[in-house]
This record gives sequence, C-alpha cells and structure tokens, in this order.
Amino acid sequence: MIEKPHYIPERLGLLSGAAADPFLTEDLLRGVQGHGGVDLAKVVEPLPEDDARWAVEPLRDLVVDAMFQFKENRTDADGWLAPRLHATLRLTRREAADKRIWNHIALAVAPDYVAWRHPPTASERKIPRINPVRFKGAPDRQCFSRLWWAAEMFRNGADYTPVVRACSNQDLIHNALRVSLVDHRPTAQALVRILERGIATTGREINGLITAINTAGATVIYDAFAEDEPRDPGALRQWIADAESAPPVPRHVLPTGPDEEPVPEDSVAKLTEYFADLFETAPVRGRTP
Repeated sequence: MIEKPHYIPERLGLLSGAAADPFLTEDLLRGVQGHGGVDLAKVVEPLPEDDARWAVEPLRDLVVDAMFQFKENRTDADGWLAPRLHATLRLTRREAADKRIWNHIALAVAPDYVAWRHPPTASERKIPRINPVRFKGAPDRQCFSRLWWAAEMFRNGADYTPVVRACSNQDLIHNALRVSLVDHRPTAQALVRILERGIATTGREINGLITAINTAGATVIYDAFAEDEPRDPGALRQWIADAESAPPVPRHVLPTGPDEEPVPEDSVAKLTEYFADLFETAPVRGRTP
C-alpha cells in the first residue's frame, strides 16, 4: 500500500480536475507507489491565508487516527470520520460543492488514506486498481466529499448521532446523496429511523425503498406533508467564524455541529410511518411477493 507523500502542504488549496489527472498514475491506482507531492503543489490554486479552516494538520491527524483505530474494519471508519471531518472542515454548501478542494485533499493531503479505505479491486483477469473516482469523482463517490455531505445531510441540527447510523449502511449514503430527497431534513431523519427499526437494512432493501420514495415524491410534496423549521443562516455563519478558536474535534465523543434547531419530531415520526408503508410495496430485487 502507498505511503503518505513526502511533501504535505500546510494549507488546503484548489486542485482542478485537469491538473489532477497527471498524478492519477497507474502506480498510484494500483496502490504500488504514490507521488512525492512537490510537483503537485505547483499546480494548486491557494486559498486565503487568513482563514484558519484551511490548515491541513487537523485533517491529516484525523485520517491517521482513523487508519489506526479501524485497521481491522475499514468500512467502520466512515461513521467515525464523517462527523469529525465535517466539524473540522467547516464549509458552506457552496464551498463544499467545489470539487477542487476534495481533489486536493485526496491527492495532496491524504492519498494514503484513499488507498487504505478504498484499496485496489478487480474483476476477473484484470489488474487490481483503485477506482479513480475515489480521488476525483462525484460527491457521492469521492472518498472525502461523500463523508462531508453525509454528515451535512444526516445531522440533526448540532447532533451528529444520525450521521453515524446512516454511515453504517453504504447503500443508504450512496443512494441518498445521488437524489435531492435528503435536502429535506425530515426525510433524512426518517430514513435513519427506518434503519434503526430494522425495516430496511440490506442494500437491496435500501435501494428499493429510496426508489419508492423518489417515485412517490412526484405526487407527494414532502415539504408540505412533513414540515421543517427554516434554518437560521446565522448559526452556520457563527459556527464557521468559530473555527478560528475551535479546539481539535474530540476522538471519543461526537463533536457538535452548527447550533441549528433540530428537525421537528412530529414530521420525522409521520414520514417514518409513511416510508414504512411504502416499503411494503417497494421494488426490492429478489424479494418474494
């Protein structure tokens, strides 16, 4: 497995897809050898130096701790790292939508973590390779953006507990992040409740349920069916401003997110029951009628 780059930048930057391509070498994708880091630094667009959020050291410390703590079960690292990545890298959604920052983290800051978490795999008679989308890909597939967005979509106000539960099911976070459903906070929390109650747990069941929810969304307006409290933008702005003086995120307890109102419990309960009913007729592949 590859080791960390010899040169790791002190601050995050923006790495375009075109600039990243030459560093996605065959040796890197096969997990044989990474890059030194110096040449990559020459093609990175810097971020403002007066913003404490762009310090690399806290992120680097997180991935090192994750690799040590979850070396026996790498998938479990997602639920641990997602809330801590989100609380360390305090972004607006607009900032998080810029793929260049995730390209930089994956290739310049922690390519060894990408290779550790998503090791080379291969179909029959092919050379095992890391999927390039784990370094530079869609938000639901890229190694770090998928975790940040999972935390953003499934947190309940300041509480990251639902994020841990959501990340325990790879199909849930992959499929949910591909559709706009989880932009509606009660929907995201109801999906977590469905998992907790054991109604839908396998990959096929989750896929079938999300398909059914998405289809029903053409006729049921979830915002009206299960109302949500408007988010206070001031809470997020203050949380981001506090990054300057925030201590490192805790390792043994969950961090605290933006001080937003939690999702209305009545709305979550109503949608949970509705989704449970939908699941009865959801198109689950292989399920006996």
